[in-house]
Amino acid sequence: MVIKRVEPLSCAKIAGILYAALGAIIGVLVALFSLSGAFASDSFGGAGLGAIVGVGAIVIAPLFYGCLGFVFALIAAALYNVAAGFVGGVELDVQ
Repeated sequence: MVIKRVEPLSCAKIAGILYAALGAIIGVLVALFSLSGAFASDSFGGAGLGAIVGVGAIVIAPLFYGCLGFVFALIAAALYNVAAGFVGGVELDVQ
């Protein structure tokens, strides 16, 4: 079985979802670290900033990772199709 062509938009949608899930995990970790730093701070300004950064990371990181994953997977799939046209694609041995 030889993969000669990959649909770029289909590949990009799947990668976007996977990278958004990864961004959600990273956002939660950043939020936990920034909130723990906010609780350790003895000044009120530092605690408020840590809370804003923590909550913002949960929203921004999945969007950022998802969008970048979508765009780069779209480019990679298009480049794969060009390269597969020259060399014939990737050969898979399935049972």
